Amino acid sequence: MSLPPYLTSRPLTRTDAPDVHGLMAAQELAVLGRVEIEEADIVADWQRPSFDVGASTIGVVEDGRLVGYAEITDTERGDAAVHPDRQGRGIGAFLAEWMQREARRRGYAVVGMPVPQGGPGDRLLTALGYHVRWTSWVLRLPPGAQVPRRPLPQGWAVGPASPERLAEAHRVVEDAFGEWTTREPESLADFEAQTVRRPGFAPWMLRVATGPDGDVGAVAVVQLAPDGEAFVSRLATRADLRHRGLAQALLVDAFAAGREHGATAYGLSTDSRTGALDLYRKVGMEVTDVWLHRAIRLDDGPEAPQRSTA
Repeated sequence: MSLPPYLTSRPLTRTDAPDVHGLMAAQELAVLGRVEIEEADIVADWQRPSFDVGASTIGVVEDGRLVGYAEITDTERGDAAVHPDRQGRGIGAFLAEWMQREARRRGYAVVGMPVPQGGPGDRLLTALGYHVRWTSWVLRLPPGAQVPRRPLPQGWAVGPASPERLAEAHRVVEDAFGEWTTREPESLADFEAQTVRRPGFAPWMLRVATGPDGDVGAVAVVQLAPDGEAFVSRLATRADLRHRGLAQALLVDAFAAGREHGATAYGLSTDSRTGALDLYRKVGMEVTDVWLHRAIRLDDGPEAPQRSTA
């Protein structure tokens, strides 16, 4: 599929991160009524050693202005955005075709991306034959509410992680999320790029639960947004230590730490692969946004079943 003659396309570079942020922010504002994405999110993703920005992105430009973009972020997964005032001109379909072509070139059997439920991206991908692979929910605490505290098991403690705990924290997160069949392993260097090297990171933002033996059993990563929201971007418990209240205790700790550093709102996200939605609802969190991961097969083979980490 070709673009109209007044539009051009090119690979992006790291210096394009502010323009990509502006593009995605405009799209979120139009669809969600607020901006969730931070420029730090893009910078952190693009600085991963495993990510080649030039080979994994494309931008659509009109008179020097970025009006659309797409990227292959991980195996079988991408992201894309079209500026609200340039939708309906074939840019979205062009980007979807580019993502499929690039995914095929890499040997992927499936490619997909998250879109707000019912939004323009959801409607476009539905029309292009994409199916729902999984559902994601953004949850927040209502104003004035707090997650109820849960006693820790004997000998356990929660708090900030020391720098030498980073590799151990990475292993806990990797083992937990590695149970998903659709996720590729994340190296320690990539984990660092998205956590401790993410713009705005402070040592208090990496939280751990440690047991009587001193080992890390659960991990939470907090991001403090410019609007004052403490957002838990990762929450993982070691498989052999689940159902002991560690995740809830660490969530209370993470939000309390955010409050101490100026947070006025608290949120996180989960999806249907984890089975954790009811847990967060039970502690008082409410769903504010629903995202669908829509995907399309690039061959005729059956798709692998999803596993839950619940």
